[in-house]
Amino acid sequence: MELRPLAASDVDDVTELIADPTTLRYTRVPEPPPEGFAQGWYARYEEGRETGAKEAFAIVGDDGAFLGLALAPTIDAEAAEAELGYIVAAPARGRGVASEALRQLTAWAFEQRGIERAYLLIDVDNAASGTVAERAGYTLEGVLRNAYIKEGRRGDTQLWSRLPGDPPVTGEHRP
Repeated sequence: MELRPLAASDVDDVTELIADPTTLRYTRVPEPPPEGFAQGWYARYEEGRETGAKEAFAIVGDDGAFLGLALAPTIDAEAAEAELGYIVAAPARGRGVASEALRQLTAWAFEQRGIERAYLLIDVDNAASGTVAERAGYTLEGVLRNAYIKEGRRGDTQLWSRLPGDPPVTGEHRP
């Protein structure tokens, strides 16, 4: 499995990914996604790539199959801080794809972007994503109460973080 920069050729796979009910439940993607949302999302990440404010990678299997997304929706170069995230396609869930993708994304943030603090925002009801964060070496800092707003609903969000000096996790390559 590897991460490669998200490309225009991935838009159809992203469209399918964001139509999944679990993806919709636990992400900021609007419900239902408006027509052309995936294409617009891709364009926003392309613009962010150019300015350095965000980045998107396709998670691809050894066979080249699209397995999901690894994202840096917010990169603050001045603060050396980035929000990271991941979305795994339903058929690839439960196989360690998200944990490995997050390890690789975190290494990219630290090594390529000089990030000093990576963080995740995870819905408190998304236990599987909390497990992913823990397996990737993230520390639960706490809960942001009533901080998540989607479609007029408010919910609590866990805040997880990882620093470059944190102990490595099993399977993690550190320079």
